[in-house]
Amino acid sequence: MIVHYAATMIGAITNPLIPIYRDREIGYMVKTASSKIIVIPDHFRGFCYTDMIERLWGDWPELDHVFVVGDDVPKEMKAFTELTEVRFEHTEDRKVLESPHDPNDVTEVIFTSGTTGLPKGVMHTHNTLCMSTNYWIERLHLTDEDVMFMPSTFGHQTGFGYGVRLPTTIGGTAVYQDVWNPEQFLRSVEKERITFTASATPFLQDVVQFENVKSFNLKTLRAFVSLGAPIPRALVKEAKENVPFTILSGWGQTENGLVTLTKLDDSTEKLTETDGCPFPEMMIKTVDENGNECEANEEGSLLVKGPALFIGYLHQPELTASEFTDDWFITGDRATIDRDGYVRITGRDKDIIIRGGENIPVAYIENVLYEHPDIKGAQVVAVPDERLQEKACAIVEIVSQASHLTLSELQSYLKDKGVAKQYWPEYLEVIDEFPRTPSGKVQKYKLRDMLKTKA
Repeated sequence: MIVHYAATMIGAITNPLIPIYRDREIGYMVKTASSKIIVIPDHFRGFCYTDMIERLWGDWPELDHVFVVGDDVPKEMKAFTELTEVRFEHTEDRKVLESPHDPNDVTEVIFTSGTTGLPKGVMHTHNTLCMSTNYWIERLHLTDEDVMFMPSTFGHQTGFGYGVRLPTTIGGTAVYQDVWNPEQFLRSVEKERITFTASATPFLQDVVQFENVKSFNLKTLRAFVSLGAPIPRALVKEAKENVPFTILSGWGQTENGLVTLTKLDDSTEKLTETDGCPFPEMMIKTVDENGNECEANEEGSLLVKGPALFIGYLHQPELTASEFTDDWFITGDRATIDRDGYVRITGRDKDIIIRGGENIPVAYIENVLYEHPDIKGAQVVAVPDERLQEKACAIVEIVSQASHLTLSELQSYLKDKGVAKQYWPEYLEVIDEFPRTPSGKVQKYKLRDMLKTKA
């Protein structure tokens, strides 16, 4: 939080990074962003970040400084306290703080997983981020007396936008959790008198289904905003029996922040059967395969535009242009919109897996798997999961029948390649040949059907 607002004051750009990323992701993102300064912990959850940076630094010609939070600071890096312990009046140049900054300047680049194999650097301005947080304030009636709980990492747009920027915008209190624990959350609600929270659907499920959840005093908690994956309707109904707070369902993306959200005073039908209505000035529509706008309740491809929309992908103008049609952003999701303007996400056009609210970049993993010496071809598809909504299954063609590839060997290979653990397939199927169209394109729907049959 301190680093972001300090960077904002001097007109620098913040690039939040998820702590579970490893060499492959961090190496690409830092190089693409041409980062000059990195702030890291020395260790977190058993992983040494200084060792990783030492391995990668030679590939980052733009990087000048690495600041380390913690006691284990290599001599070529600097302790973060060197920044925080310098008094403001002792700094050499304060004129930069007096320079005006355009509210339409880029202030954040955050990488998102997509379908193209490599992460995309989403660029947001001061205005786009401010609009996104202001929408929350209006919809949830937030004030400086509110206490927010944020379990999501600041490297994710949910954690960054609504865990860092939102509480400071309203002047409220924020409570954070490094590693998700539903019992600690419930105790925090009692102790800190938390009024609202926002996180992925599996977090909500953990709370609603926590043993003895009714024994906790949750009266201060008005709303639990569930994001990142569809909420099972059975879970909403279960929540009504077990917890006193209102579950609000929303839809959004890294590119546009939260776009739709249900309201505290919505009917039971809207709360349980939709993903909310758009915020003021954010517009959505669904179109058919010919680009014609769909009728009410007719499924189509979801498009969005409005003042919270990102301004483009870093260094990828052609990709940016391809994602828009007549100023409307092509979300890649499929949805229906009812006569009241409430949306319901029904599926995805894009080839991506959402595991517990976190996108798994399918093409990226497939490309890494293709490099394995025993794999002739690889496809990654979603497998339904009761808690996380989806998990990844790798379906591979092997080079020869002499190959005996196991899931643990596959995961070890991905680990050695520096692929983040949350991207690893959790199932493995070996087949003789992929089903293909006459033009040679793999028919993934047949692979999904095959897995459903086996399940």
